[in-house]
Amino acid sequence: MTMQRRKAVFKKIPLALFLSGAFLTYFPAFAAQVPAGVELAAKQEIVRNNGSEPASLDSHKVSSDVEFNILGDLFTGLVIIDDQGNPHPSLATSWENKDNKVWTFHLRPDIKWSDGSPITAQDVVFSWRRLVDPTIGSPYATYPGSMHMLNAVDIVNGKKKPDTLGVKALDEHTVEVTLDQPISYFLGMLAHPTLFPLNEAAITKYGDKWTQPGNLVSSGPFKLDSWTVNERVVAVRNPNYWDNEHTVINKVTYLPIVSGTADVNRYKAGEIDITSTVPEIQFSSLKKQLGGQVHVGPKLGVYYYSLNTSKPPFNDARVRLALNLALDKDIIAGKVLGQGQKPAWNIVPDNTGGFDFKKSKYQQMTQEQRVAEAKKLLSEAGYGPDKPLKFNLLYNTSESHQRIAIAATSMWKKNLGVDATLQNQEWKTMLDTKRQGNYDAIRYAWIADYNEPSTFLNTLRTGDSENSSKFSDPAYDKALDNALNATDKAQVGQYYQEAENILSTQVPVIPLYQYVSAKLVKPYVGGYDNLSPLGYIYAKDLYVIKH
Repeated sequence: MTMQRRKAVFKKIPLALFLSGAFLTYFPAFAAQVPAGVELAAKQEIVRNNGSEPASLDSHKVSSDVEFNILGDLFTGLVIIDDQGNPHPSLATSWENKDNKVWTFHLRPDIKWSDGSPITAQDVVFSWRRLVDPTIGSPYATYPGSMHMLNAVDIVNGKKKPDTLGVKALDEHTVEVTLDQPISYFLGMLAHPTLFPLNEAAITKYGDKWTQPGNLVSSGPFKLDSWTVNERVVAVRNPNYWDNEHTVINKVTYLPIVSGTADVNRYKAGEIDITSTVPEIQFSSLKKQLGGQVHVGPKLGVYYYSLNTSKPPFNDARVRLALNLALDKDIIAGKVLGQGQKPAWNIVPDNTGGFDFKKSKYQQMTQEQRVAEAKKLLSEAGYGPDKPLKFNLLYNTSESHQRIAIAATSMWKKNLGVDATLQNQEWKTMLDTKRQGNYDAIRYAWIADYNEPSTFLNTLRTGDSENSSKFSDPAYDKALDNALNATDKAQVGQYYQEAENILSTQVPVIPLYQYVSAKLVKPYVGGYDNLSPLGYIYAKDLYVIKH
């Protein structure tokens, strides 16, 4: 998932658990847990800054947490994954599999959409077919193919029709999913927002306007109440949600404030309960002022610069590698940011899915050695004092992104004589620019969709719908195929290591740092400490304490 940046969140999901049979019991860990003796406020409403205006509320048209933050409150999927990686029922109350390839999900018999109409197996089939339909152009169109749903890849490539996808309704309450091969993390992938069922009747009736207030029909604990563009999105409690009795919050307001300074100021003024982030430049002072209101936790994601490998100068791997080596990532993570972020040399964060990768030879060098190697590579590529490398670096409007970009371009200038021109666009505009490929280098990031290295590595597969850098390497694709087919974890890790080794020299993206989640949270917001490693905050888990 893109991070503005990535979504039920996952820690390591045991292979044996995924390949087991049925799960029949609802665990109330996916709702507000109010401790005994805590007195609730009469007004159960939360205001949170979402960081940007959502590009859409159509889950098949988006790819970032800006949208998924909201969609995770409006919709739910067949299953929910807890913080320990265990799957639990949501819309589906149980499931079983045959040969780990044919999965049968049994929907709750009384589940309803927010308009009171029944949620059916056909809604699931309609939604997943729509996701892979090439005419929709979803950023996540290749996701079901990564799950190995039967025919998904051929459908996205226009070789087969969407109705051949390996999903069908056996009856109103039974969904059958067929894979072309077993995949150990299938249930974890199934919990992703793009696979939340959508209401076929609403989409058929309203077309592209189905996401507007009054038209949007949802399945989750909240329903859309209003959407004032560039001002706020408001969701209210959905009484038809299957687990409504365990929800406490009645109203959630999402603000699109881009400025970190404005975010903090409005938090201090009592207008925001949960910020989007904590500006790095204010982090130390805010910790002193607000103490426990500053929350910092892990987040399974990597911030990087994506390079357009389809055209000069970044069709030359030597140029890409030189720029990677010339950045002092310790300074960027420790000084420019300084909230606990770690320097990143791989696109996969440390210990993702329990896998540890070896350091590349470049990571083991001193920074002086890296710069020397970078100068050599750039010279071999034909660039130097008489012909300086020039390109544009695009980032979406943000004080933090600007500070990082200034630091990076200053390092490139000082160490290599590179002239990188900074450009910024608003989030939605930048996404359009990225999808059209009209950029040299662009700020981007990826937050795990599930806790397994493939969620990061697949974004650079040949033809993947998220592979906007247009990177293509047969050896890389083969390594990922081998990892998928391997059954022993050690062997899987070896193939993932091969893939990472290729990226360390080919460098289609330049990793800068591994994320942490830093936010300001009011002391009266209960349930926030249930924040998942993927960074989602679900309003159904929260409650407001009397204050």
